[in-house]
Amino acid sequence: MNAAEIEIPPQIQQRYRAIWISDVHLGTPGCKAEYLLDFLKWNDADKLYLVGDIIDGWQLKKGWYWKQSHNDVVQKILRKARKGCSVTYIAGNHDEVVRQFLGMAFGDIKIVDEATHELVDGRVIWITHGDLFDGIIQHAKWLAYLGDSLYTLVLKINNCFNHVRHKFGLSYWSLSQFLKHKVKNAVSFINQFEVILTNEARRRGFDGVLCGHIHKAEIRNIDGILYCNDGDWVESLSAIVETDQGELKIIHWPYRQTQQMHQIDNEPAALT
Repeated sequence: MNAAEIEIPPQIQQRYRAIWISDVHLGTPGCKAEYLLDFLKWNDADKLYLVGDIIDGWQLKKGWYWKQSHNDVVQKILRKARKGCSVTYIAGNHDEVVRQFLGMAFGDIKIVDEATHELVDGRVIWITHGDLFDGIIQHAKWLAYLGDSLYTLVLKINNCFNHVRHKFGLSYWSLSQFLKHKVKNAVSFINQFEVILTNEARRRGFDGVLCGHIHKAEIRNIDGILYCNDGDWVESLSAIVETDQGELKIIHWPYRQTQQMHQIDNEPAALT
């Protein structure tokens, strides 16, 4: 094993103006809840945006799957909200059931269909999961369900692959992301999705858009409109953060909590 391949997570807790995460898919075997819990322990913010597909209602309808780590993630987010972090939950397609509760709050977490955020420099970005602008979701849902089943199979293979990598001290690597980016049609769909979202942001008068849904983390300018996608927690293990200076950054967190890395049993009280 090459020592250069071993990645050690940062040991200093970071604080940001805002953090955006989406596509966690709690309730599925593909969810990397342990990685997300690690991220939430070491990164805090004034505002936390949950940009859809946090809980996977599609999979939970097929059969119950809920590990302790999934519950730990929920408890961690609730604890952040209780301690003063402004937490906003934007509904997605896999957790569309929460759209029944738009405008309400649960445990200090606001439930909305979309949101806005003003950056340090005054630009206002529109926040939406993105599924309402996906033609397959809106007009051929049966095809979306089929694709979801195939995707779940790939993630199972991916989990086995990364279990072996973890045994050798290697960080997470996404086989599913690699395959997706090699398929021409998938790349074309992603590009179309990005253009549709930025055009809608322009039409609504926003300076940019931040979304999830397609599991591809990105920050770039598309014809004068800022496009941001915070990725996911089944493949890219990523989030977007805004620093106090107003910089937007993609944070990749391929770190899994272990006693050796984080000394969980002796974790400082400040990180709970």
